[in-house]
Amino acid sequence: MKEPDKLEQELNRLKSEKSALQVQSRLLDNFVSFARSSAKEHVLTRLLQKTLEVSAELTGADKGSLFLVDKKGAVTDSILTRADTTPEQRSRIIGQVFDEGLAGWVRRNRKVGLIEDTRDDERWVNLPNQPYTVGSALAVPVLRADNLLGIITLLHDKPGQFNQETADLMLLTAGQIGSALENARLYSKLDDSYRSLEQAKHKIETYSKALHAEMEKGRKIQRDFLPAQIPQLPGWEIAFYFHPARQVSGDFYDAFLLPGDLVGLVIADVCDKGVGSALFMALFRSLIRVFSGQINLQGVSVPGTDNHSSDSSGDELYQALHAVSLTNDYIAQEHGEEGMFATLFFGVLDPQSGKLTYVNGGHEALILFNQSGIKERLKATGPVVGMMTEMEYSVQQVQMEPDDFLIGYTDGVTEAMSPENKLFSKKRFLSLLEKPAVSASQLIEQIKIDIFNHIGDAPQFDDITMIAVHRESQE
Repeated sequence: MKEPDKLEQELNRLKSEKSALQVQSRLLDNFVSFARSSAKEHVLTRLLQKTLEVSAELTGADKGSLFLVDKKGAVTDSILTRADTTPEQRSRIIGQVFDEGLAGWVRRNRKVGLIEDTRDDERWVNLPNQPYTVGSALAVPVLRADNLLGIITLLHDKPGQFNQETADLMLLTAGQIGSALENARLYSKLDDSYRSLEQAKHKIETYSKALHAEMEKGRKIQRDFLPAQIPQLPGWEIAFYFHPARQVSGDFYDAFLLPGDLVGLVIADVCDKGVGSALFMALFRSLIRVFSGQINLQGVSVPGTDNHSSDSSGDELYQALHAVSLTNDYIAQEHGEEGMFATLFFGVLDPQSGKLTYVNGGHEALILFNQSGIKERLKATGPVVGMMTEMEYSVQQVQMEPDDFLIGYTDGVTEAMSPENKLFSKKRFLSLLEKPAVSASQLIEQIKIDIFNHIGDAPQFDDITMIAVHRESQE
């Protein structure tokens, strides 16, 4: 071969490589542009269309089609020459060209399919009702390593438009096209996954908002179970504090009037957390009130229970405390399978005498103290309530003198955690009782401030509930 011929051949090769790189650069630029646009769901389709436009521009083709195939050779995406087709028509066209036509021949042989004159080549199939004339055709496999990614078919209405030089140029270009198409396909899969995640996220957020709204309703309902008004007794102050860890709580407190001018005092902690414990909280609270013989429910008198005389206060007191045993048996018998129970303190206070008669079902000991220190600890007089039927609960009694305080709490107080994972502790709680307080509400406020200073920005894991009773000085 003469030197000028070699130079011309090398020049043509360089031109072809330059054209191929320019095609790749244009397609990749378009891919980036499409990916950044707002219509991201059409990135792959738009790049397929751009690939056809660039290929037609490079070869002078009038029109064309492009098929993407999976590893089994099945068509996954396509741009057809006839765009105005129904899904059924598209399926028939694709099936025919892959069974009998040039695209199918390229898929089977993985070679360039060049038809200079469609009248002389059996690989060309004229489709039914084809609205255009095809004189020459060129089909090129888009390969990535040994994997067939797709097939580009270019058409012209006159014979001889495509030749071997055009075929070689497109074959070289197809390698560059494959890189752009592979990126677009991977991006589309990633974008599909992203959009699926977005849809799932939206559904979760919608469900979460609905759940939050329902939980808020539950919180408000539960709040209504707690006493809206605390009995006001001459010479006495009763104060409570309640701070749930979640929207609904298993802790509860109560204070209500009983026959014989007595006052029922309750503090309890239902096991577990969340909705289940909140439901049982309501049940425990209602049972204690009903079984204790309360004659007034939020101002509504209960018929047939107002005939108690003042000289039967002793019987009424013990009858009221029997509510703990009745509640225990009912919960254990009717709801034993749920395994729900509560630590529960129920005291009946006689404001006239200052006597507090109580049952402590497995709850933290309440502390009776005054300015001189701790006088007595009201420890458990029986097991937790609701675990097993026929449990025995003994009744104990203490005398509250003027200037005495009684403080009760749930374990959310002493087990409150600091950011350093340190417990508030019972020792720290008891040390706060040494600080002078002039009222039950001031006592609770002092303890509350110290607890939340300890917690800081740490998450609250348990409900915090306190009850304080103060018998005021007679001076």
